[in-house]
Amino acid sequence: MYFLNNWLFWLAFALPGLLLGLYAQSKVKSAYSKYAKVRTERNIAGSQVARELLDSHGLYDVLIERVPGELTDHYDPRNKVLRLSEGVYDKPSIAAAGIAAHESGHALQHAAGYKALGLRTALVPATQFSSKLAPLLFTIGFFLNIFIGTGFGLYIAWAGVALFAIAVLFTLITLPVEFDASRRAKQQLVTQNILFPDEMEGVNKVLNAAALTYVAAAVTAIGQLLYYITILNRRQ
Repeated sequence: MYFLNNWLFWLAFALPGLLLGLYAQSKVKSAYSKYAKVRTERNIAGSQVARELLDSHGLYDVLIERVPGELTDHYDPRNKVLRLSEGVYDKPSIAAAGIAAHESGHALQHAAGYKALGLRTALVPATQFSSKLAPLLFTIGFFLNIFIGTGFGLYIAWAGVALFAIAVLFTLITLPVEFDASRRAKQQLVTQNILFPDEMEGVNKVLNAAALTYVAAAVTAIGQLLYYITILNRRQ
């Protein structure tokens, strides 16, 4: 019954994030698939969109690189490199323009000293470390407490929870960073005359769907953290 209750708790905390994640992924795939086939009226590729936006703000030192994969686009603030996937770098589509502009938005954040981006960048090493170690510590401590009955096991498990909280914090900080980058992207695409107003519907759908994936990641992480805390409180 104990393990059955654990599974019920896990489902209660994990299911909302899981369902939201699946919905978000389906929205991203649907929007990207549709608007990757719609050419922009100016017929410029994503790499050109990014270059125009960066240059218009004097960011000539930010490099733009092509990377393999689909939707692998990202901005590297440490090396000041904007990396675009093949479907974005080369394609003159609405989806490519929106994604390229979004990643350029991160470069604009970096240049403006946007604090949330700086904090997220600083948390990357700690998040990578804690995400790997936290579940291991929690599991070891939890089973030590069950099978050996030592209170020391709970201390180990709580250490795992504390480490996992860093990963949760990272997902929460990511939300304003991503929302702000999309806001900048939409604004710049129009003000810089890269897209016409009637083309922004597709950009909105692509970027809004992408933003939902970050919300789903945060909900999932919070649910997992609450699960860990609930289980340990029950043990105590």
